[in-house]
Amino acid sequence: MAPAKDFTLSELVIAAASEAWRDDDELLVTGIGPVPRIAAGLAKLTYHPGLQMTDGEAWLTEDPVPVGPRGDYKARYSGWMPYRRVFESVWSGRRHAMVTPVQIDRWGQGNISMLGDDLEKPKVQMLGVRGFPGNSVCHKNSMFLPSHTKRTFVEGEVDVVASVGFKKDTWPANAPEDFVEIGLMVTNLCVFDFNGPDHAAQVLSLHPGVTFDEVQDNTGFELLKADGMGETPAPTQEQLDIIKRLDPTDIRAKVIKDNPPGIRPAA
Repeated sequence: MAPAKDFTLSELVIAAASEAWRDDDELLVTGIGPVPRIAAGLAKLTYHPGLQMTDGEAWLTEDPVPVGPRGDYKARYSGWMPYRRVFESVWSGRRHAMVTPVQIDRWGQGNISMLGDDLEKPKVQMLGVRGFPGNSVCHKNSMFLPSHTKRTFVEGEVDVVASVGFKKDTWPANAPEDFVEIGLMVTNLCVFDFNGPDHAAQVLSLHPGVTFDEVQDNTGFELLKADGMGETPAPTQEQLDIIKRLDPTDIRAKVIKDNPPGIRPAA
């Protein structure tokens, strides 16, 4: 299907994020936050019907549950998925989550805990590390960050290492090479991964109107250009229709500041 001509940046990002599960086998998929959750549903309803999803509480559902107020919508359940079964999927590596940390560093380590260098008196207190440490070494994680700046992609190490990355000197002795697996990194500027030499960050695609230099200027560590780096594909009308079905009250419009268009206007 031909790409749509009118779409927002959040819709472009959702379509790009939905590609995170393209090469996965049948497993449990979890999107943390509006964009990852809609993206996961989009993946299931377009190219990967074998993905397993939950309603966010205790049930498996074959039909992704919309975000926000649901009106007359009633979820159709296909199985019971309490936390015990979720953890079994996590620990066995049969889940691929997309999470939204507030900081990422050159090793792919993520922070959702706090900002500042004083644990006793943080500048900003957030969630704490919660389940991030165990989740990040047991199954694959992709990530979405709505604001690509040097405050989010930091020059040194993240203020609190809440999720493990490729800084191998912090790994336990004899950890296997696949101890950590990080998938796509999707932002308001580009899509990248950590599959460059020695797990270097490499840009896979630039969103329309964004240059590589702009992305690098807003990143605290060096980026590489992946072979075949191009422009992030525009969503199709079919994808936009599914996105609207999964987000009927347009929560996605509040995710990226000012809800800009997907194709940046010429300066």
